[in-house]
Order: sequence, then structure tokens, then C-alpha cells
Amino acid sequence: MRTILIVGAGQSGLQLALGLQSQGYEITLMSNRTADEIRGGRVMSTQCMFRTALGHERDLGLNFWEELAPRVEGLGISVAGPPTPQGHPRAVDWVGRLDGWAQSVDQRIKMAGWMEAFEQRGGQVVIHGAAVSDLDFLTRRYDLALVAAGKGELGSLFGRDAARSPYDTPRRSLAVAYVHGLGPRPEHPDVEAVRCNIVPGVGELFVMPALTLTGRADILFWECVPGGPADVFRGITDPSEHLERTLELMERFTPWEYARATKVELTDAGATLTGGYTPTVRDPVGRLPGGGLVLGVADVVVANDPITGQGSNSAAKCAAVYLESILEHGDRPFDEEWMRTTFDRYWQTARHVTKWTNTMLAPPREHLADLLRAGVTLPAVAHRIANGFDDPSGFEDFLYEPEKAAAFLEEARAEAERDGDAAEAEGDGDAAGAGREGATGNAGPGGVVGEAGPDDDDDGDADGDRDDDDGEVAGKAAAVWSLG
Repeated sequence: MRTILIVGAGQSGLQLALGLQSQGYEITLMSNRTADEIRGGRVMSTQCMFRTALGHERDLGLNFWEELAPRVEGLGISVAGPPTPQGHPRAVDWVGRLDGWAQSVDQRIKMAGWMEAFEQRGGQVVIHGAAVSDLDFLTRRYDLALVAAGKGELGSLFGRDAARSPYDTPRRSLAVAYVHGLGPRPEHPDVEAVRCNIVPGVGELFVMPALTLTGRADILFWECVPGGPADVFRGITDPSEHLERTLELMERFTPWEYARATKVELTDAGATLTGGYTPTVRDPVGRLPGGGLVLGVADVVVANDPITGQGSNSAAKCAAVYLESILEHGDRPFDEEWMRTTFDRYWQTARHVTKWTNTMLAPPREHLADLLRAGVTLPAVAHRIANGFDDPSGFEDFLYEPEKAAAFLEEARAEAERDGDAAEAEGDGDAAGAGREGATGNAGPGGVVGEAGPDDDDDGDADGDRDDDDGEVAGKAAAVWSLG
């Protein structure tokens, strides 16, 4: 039986440990906290996992909370326009329907539950904050050592890949609050959706439904431009003050979100989090002082800013790739060549996340603004952007180059015109059929065509966020703005 050491009890470490355990591997998991300590601690992330990542959990039978967590069916974008005496109006607002629903489960619930399941199934858990000296000794006892916790000393094992890491300082200051009492979005009260609110020069506010220790909740997550007007959370340790600052920023910069947040309260004493880190890609292989090798996992070696919501998704995808690679390798040695090849397999997915995230953190380009504006009137654009959160590789087709963006928008407009022509033809047929029915007393072809109308309208409402304010929103979308 092959023996494997996994350091770190987060999404990737535990998913990989449980997956290998199910295949008969002898796994030792090292964590710096017990399950009870994790469950009783502070929130750790703003995770929202999309269809592919949830599928990896489901494949391993780890979807313990699937029936409890809210099912996120849409992803919406709002962009604040220039300030007025009444505040910031929305220049852009739409929601795209996800092809497969997403979910967010508080990692305090998930990691504690998975760790307990691992132990109940016979896995060995060592509660110890591992140091380089520990790994130098322990790697001699295992066939493979994986590092899925990169903070502190262990991170120094993996050198920075400068060619893949354009930033050397944090691009956002992060502030998170889990709350109860948030009202529904009036534009789509029956559709659970993650909402991304972009305030040029200030930052981004994400609002997402979640399951936490105390039940159904929502996450309010500010990504603040360092030194900007929203960068006000430094030094705050009181959770109540944290929430107060969060709401003040919402009232000032995103009043459409604040309107449904006037009665919110924190879910528990550990419901707030602040921080920030530099997006970095690292060498995947760490060399220990005694010559042993360890392989870095997930954000230990590919860490992205959470502006694109990919942390837990990438961790799940990395664990799935590593699991498959380990199983395929059989009884052969886990040498450096295998480690690099395994990471390269993961990089084929991770590179798209890194490119997308770094693009959204960079100074904006006008074609990106064009794409977001187009989502207001072209449901196909909103749908494509929303579903890129599940598979960012699709952004290569239209997001990064102005020429590709223009071609994509031209195609979307042509599709919308064809759909409009078809709907008009159906309407003509419906009227003609009604005339024949009145003359003959029999149901004509128009009656059948007309039956399809309500379904088409419903789909359009869901994908394009149509409401009574469409004309006003479309007019605002024509205004010139930047993501600055």
C-alpha cells in the first residue's frame, strides 16, 4: 500500500486525501487545527463553487450539504456610473443564467465535516503546524509528500515564477462579512444569484447566497483598491464596526445593494475577515534541505486574487487532476519529472484563471467595457460571461483582444436580430391563425405557435434580466465609463 503525506486541511488537501483514501491509499493528513477548532473559528473565504468543481466533489460522494445550501442559478454584473448629488447610479445592470447551478458552503462547515469523515474512515490526522524541518524528516517515511498549506515557512519552499507573476504587491484589500437578513434583489426576486458590483476607482462588491453555521446567509465581500476610498478596514478588529463600515460603503457606492441590506446582522462572532495577498505563481516542486522533494498543491503554487471567485474552484480542479495523476502512476516512484508533469496538467486549467484574474486587476481596456455594457441588451453576452466563471478557458475566444471582442459582439447582435425576426414571424403566424380560428371555429397553426411564446419570454427574462426599467438601464449603458 502506497503511503502519502498531505500537509493542509483545506479544499484541495481534504478533497485529495478523501479521494486517495477511497482508493486504498494510506494517507496521513497534517492540520494546524482540529475539526472543532475550524468549526468554531473565523470564516476563511468567500467560496462560490460552480458546476465543474461541484461535480468533482459529487464524484467522490463529498457533496454532504448539497440539499441544504442555496442553489445559485445566475450571475449578475452591475457597474456604477459617475457620481451624482444623489450618489452613484447604475450604468450597467444584468444577470446571466448559469447552465448549472453553483453553491457556497462556509468552509468552517465543509472542512470540519470532511476532516471528521476522513478520520471516521480510518485516516490518520496529525494536529501540528508543520515546518520545513518536519517535512525534511517525514518525507523519508512516505512515498509522496504534498503541501496544500503555503502560509508561513512552507511557502518559502516554492520559488516565485516571475514570468507568470506580473504583480509583486496586493492589488486589492479584502473585507468579508457573513450576514442574515439581506432582502432579495427586486430585479430577480425568485432567482438566487451572485452579484458583482463594479465601482470604478473604488473596487468591487460581491454579494452571494451561502450556507453557514447558522443556516442560510449572504456574503458581503468588498475588494477595495488599495489607498482608495473603500480601503477603510485596516486595523478594525471589532466585527460590529466591520459590518458598519461595509454598510456605509454600500450606501455610498452601491445604493441598489444597500437598499436590501438595511436590516442585516452578522451570522456569528466569527463572521468577518480582512486581508489581502499578492497574486503569485510558484515553482511546483519544493526541495528540502535533506534533498527530499515535495509537490505544491492548488493556491500554494497558483494563488489568484478572489476578484474572479476561483479559489475553491481551482482547488477542487487541482485536487481532481492530482488524484487522477497519482492513480495512473501506479507503483512507480514519484520523482521530480512526475511532479512537474502533474503540475503541468493542472496548469492547463489554472493558466486560464490566472490570465483572467490578472486581466481584471489590470488597468481597464475599452473593449472590456463594451462587453459588459452589451450584456444589458444582449442576453447571449450575459450568458457567456456568467458561464465563464465555471470554465474560464472560453474567455480566450472574446475577452482579451479587441478584435475578438468586436467579432463576438457582432455575432451576438446578429443572433439577437435573427431571434427577433423569428419572434415577429411567430407573432404574424399567431395573428393569422387566430383569424382562421375565428372564421372556421377550429384551432389553426397559429394556436400552436402562440403556445411557445410564454416560454420564450420566460427564458429571455431569466437570461437578460428584463424588467420595467429596461429602457432606462439601456440608456445608462450608453454612457461612457471605465473600469478604472
